[in-house]
Amino acid sequence: MEQKGFNMSQIKITPTQLNGTVAIPPSKSMAHRAIICAALAKGKSRIDHIEYSQDILATISAMQALGAQIETYEDYLFIDGTSTGCQQECQIDCKESGSTLRFMVPVSLIHENHVRFIGEGNLGKRPLNVFYDIFDEQGISYQYQNEILDLTIQGHLKAGEFKVPGNVSSQFISGLLFALPLLEGDSKIIITSKLESIGYIDLTLQMLETFGIVITHDHYQEFHIAGRQSYHAHDYYVEADYSQAAFYLVAGALGNSVALKGLNLDSLQGDKEAIDILKRMGAVLTQTGDLIKVEAKGLKATTIDGSQCPDVIPVLALAACLAEGTTKIEHAERLRIKECDRLAAVASELTKLGAKITETTDGLIIEGVCQLQGGQVSAWADHRIAMTLAIASTCAQTEMIIDNKECVKKSYPSFWQDFEQLGGMTSEC
Repeated sequence: MEQKGFNMSQIKITPTQLNGTVAIPPSKSMAHRAIICAALAKGKSRIDHIEYSQDILATISAMQALGAQIETYEDYLFIDGTSTGCQQECQIDCKESGSTLRFMVPVSLIHENHVRFIGEGNLGKRPLNVFYDIFDEQGISYQYQNEILDLTIQGHLKAGEFKVPGNVSSQFISGLLFALPLLEGDSKIIITSKLESIGYIDLTLQMLETFGIVITHDHYQEFHIAGRQSYHAHDYYVEADYSQAAFYLVAGALGNSVALKGLNLDSLQGDKEAIDILKRMGAVLTQTGDLIKVEAKGLKATTIDGSQCPDVIPVLALAACLAEGTTKIEHAERLRIKECDRLAAVASELTKLGAKITETTDGLIIEGVCQLQGGQVSAWADHRIAMTLAIASTCAQTEMIIDNKECVKKSYPSFWQDFEQLGGMTSEC
């Protein structure tokens, strides 16, 4: 995949150390799940601690398209799912949210429906064969276009046995887990290969339980879903996001003095593994009240398995660039079908800054260097690449210019504000 070209929305960063406290934004993964569960419940729920990223807005509008009544306020939602699923024709715009798409396809087919899915960016390039196989087996009609998201589906899901490979996005499985309890009969999901991103499945199961849905499994290889269940309205507070916290955890490990507020150290989020990986590299975590800091006096290379925590791999790769020795990132091939090819993007842009990175089929080999340079780099229109480069600027010797600064709105709209509040020196260019 070719990198995106530079555009006018560039931001210049003057290297400086970050110092201060940052409140970590709410978990996008948990917010998606809470909104869906509340919108499937016959009653009213309040969801607190919401940040209106583009992905979350996509899921809100998707559930509204399916009939849910959702009122938005500054940082919370009121959701009434009483009328969800009453329509038999709708259009769902997923924007660039893979979570919204993969969650919504099964959810939209709980009842007979004629639904069109559209989206933006690279979303149409992300494979949906798992669902197409199910449609073929169940006689659900569908039409799609190559390379762009324009998918039309007619029909409804039927209870039964669903075979899903474990080495694809866990979002396919989560989508089915949301939908199958509402069908008339019992269902079973059989995982046909090693399951990746188990942490995300745990988040789904936890949220389902919160809203009254019971699902059992045999060591994550078979999921048993009783039909004719009901979601129960429930008020919910969204915990802080480890995939966003990872940027500041790495910043601390690289010599910045950042205290993170709001993290739940008992969280089931798979991206919490970033802490364990940084500890293996020599970082130390301290907790004072509700504040967490990561510090290090030099980092050591390690081997990183990207299969269970793909979203934090770009910024962990940055940490590896400045660690002593050679770090290997493995089992991260799914990063090639995100908003961009994140393995290629990380290798390309950090190399421009003086890193020594070699791409492999499923990961990266990173030889640590003593320092990074500045220069002009591209975010590849990908929010996690942009934020990784911003953290890299704190270790650079000269100014850095990053294109497409607005792409952070996909997951973390207030990122640049938080970065500046911590002392990051930015300017338009």
